[in-house]
Amino acid sequence: MRIQHNISALNTHRNLGFNNAQSAKNLEKLSSGFKINRAGDDAAGLAISEKMRGQIRGLDMATKNSQDSISLIQTAEGALNETHSILQRMRELAVQSGNDTNVNEGDREALQKEISQLTEEIDRIAETTEFNTQKLLNGGFKGTFQIGANEGQTMNLNIGSMDSATLGLSKTSVVATDVAVTGLADGTYTVDGNDLKDKDGNVVGTVDATDLTVTGQSAVTMGDASALNTKGNKIVVKDGKATVTMEAGTNTSKVAAGDYKIAGKLVLKDGKEVGSFDTATNKATINHADGTKTDILAADLGLTTDLADGATFKIGGASIGSREDAAGTITTIDNAIKKVSDQRSSLGAVQNRLEHTINNLGAASENLTAAESRIRDTDMAAEMMAFTKNNILTQAAQSMLAQANQQPQGVLQLLG
Repeated sequence: MRIQHNISALNTHRNLGFNNAQSAKNLEKLSSGFKINRAGDDAAGLAISEKMRGQIRGLDMATKNSQDSISLIQTAEGALNETHSILQRMRELAVQSGNDTNVNEGDREALQKEISQLTEEIDRIAETTEFNTQKLLNGGFKGTFQIGANEGQTMNLNIGSMDSATLGLSKTSVVATDVAVTGLADGTYTVDGNDLKDKDGNVVGTVDATDLTVTGQSAVTMGDASALNTKGNKIVVKDGKATVTMEAGTNTSKVAAGDYKIAGKLVLKDGKEVGSFDTATNKATINHADGTKTDILAADLGLTTDLADGATFKIGGASIGSREDAAGTITTIDNAIKKVSDQRSSLGAVQNRLEHTINNLGAASENLTAAESRIRDTDMAAEMMAFTKNNILTQAAQSMLAQANQQPQGVLQLLG
């Protein structure tokens, strides 16, 4: 018998400490709801579950992104719905004007006034329809939607211009299309101020905003573009040809539809002067209401060349000033309705796709959450069983430690 070392007490104390530690872990897991509260609980499980958490939160945010994208599409589509309504009213007016019961000039003039106002409203809708300050219908929206949790999981959406010029309801000057280039490699170039930059942002030349002559390392004459704002334009070169794409909202000249006559000057059919025409160069100068002028080549107006004084020509568009004009305008508006329908159909298809995307993201997030839960969450029933066991062992160890501490007292009987 020994009194210097109570081995039974030491053993019982060690087990008591272990049981206390296990009970503490059981309580931590039961109170937090997680069976991994620190890396030491399960190092591999922690790493796996954290990666899953990143995916889950990414999927949830992608779902919100997709819902926002649908809201953007609905904004654009709602505006185009109104454009469709306007076009249907314009067609109705054109059909009305095509009937010769409206032989009085004032009748058709009144109809034309409404047509003109409706055309302006189409332009206003195209220019002012916005989502979170982004213009949607002026031809400048080219969006990329992040619809997945990882890099590259995106989709693109481009919405075309839906103004009256694009729909064929008014004439817009066209500047420098399909022009031969020299020394400029195929690709897309950006006009930034007076600098011409390549896709990498390197300045490869300068641009004269008067006639879009590109100088510097590469030289090319793009054609007449006086009074046009070149900032933000794109020059696309393909197969040795170049096209200048005007930035939406810039000073692109619009010429009203109607009959024109050359008589030393450019006049409407009713004799109203709207500009001048140089028969030597076939260049028209349009006088705007604000006092500005725009030079336009005859070809840009859709005119034949070598026009002489006395020649008459027609600018296409929504004109119902005569029965013949009204008949042609019906077809013009039909084409415009088709263009809007095509754009709305495209938007609807993307919206339907995004709705399926949202469903898929939700299912993926749910299943990944279940997998992460199995790794990270506490099984409360199993943990409670373990706590009960460890709690009983702790109490038993405490009782046995008391018994072990009493054992050395038996030595006193030997000493007595």
